[in-house]
Amino acid sequence: MPRFAANLTMLYNEHAFLDRFAAAAADGFQAVEYLFPYAFEAGEIARHLKDHGLQQVLFNAPPGDWDAGDRGIACLPGREAEFRDGFARALDYAEALGCPRVHVMAGLAPQGADRAQLQATYEGNIAWAAERAAAAGRNVLIEPINLRDMPGYFLNRQDEAHRIVQAIGAPNLQVQFDLYHCQIVEGDVAMKLRQYLPTGRVGHLQIAGVPMRHEPDLGEVNYPYLFDVIDEVSAACGWQGWIGCEYRPARGAVAGGTSDGLGWLRRATAT
Repeated sequence: MPRFAANLTMLYNEHAFLDRFAAAAADGFQAVEYLFPYAFEAGEIARHLKDHGLQQVLFNAPPGDWDAGDRGIACLPGREAEFRDGFARALDYAEALGCPRVHVMAGLAPQGADRAQLQATYEGNIAWAAERAAAAGRNVLIEPINLRDMPGYFLNRQDEAHRIVQAIGAPNLQVQFDLYHCQIVEGDVAMKLRQYLPTGRVGHLQIAGVPMRHEPDLGEVNYPYLFDVIDEVSAACGWQGWIGCEYRPARGAVAGGTSDGLGWLRRATAT
């Protein structure tokens, strides 16, 4: 049976952020993820995890200036020092929260930039981050993201992400395989699960309905079938990762908006 983690950036938005931990636990989630923890003290978040019996399974390294439009800075020449400072902060939070994985966002490719220079900067930063994370007992994840939701994003395809992971060769560097982004960019999701999960290079999965990024039982993707594929492949290869529920509830930020849409989760986890 797949293991599901609530994404507290997108789910339970009728609550203040720190109150979302209790809401997720009340609905039966045993793990959480979110974009960024840095607006709160690590100890405060750790208390909420402990109080509600939750595991922290993923968050993102600082992305640069999010409000100004940054979506990561790992591929951007000239910002290496800022990247390293931010990643060191992420490792401090990962230690305090007992989080095994940190996702590093690539960033937006500047218009007219030399792609080869961006690639070299990106791979250099990722290799550096993987080395530092290994010393701290953490994994680094990179994620292909579709260009419709994030125009200009540097990394878009599964095969490219896996090429980078193989080229760098760090055992703690893995791919964050978001089935929503993959469906939009490439499709053929079931075959990619069969191709990539057995490699050991997939550290985390994420889901959302396509095309509107609502609950996974809304839209064009047959998630019950894909959950069966994940179970089948995992049983054969020993994959034991989490599936992050990174979607926007169709009912929005209203009381019960997330909980009322969890019929898909109850069906998926029924014994």
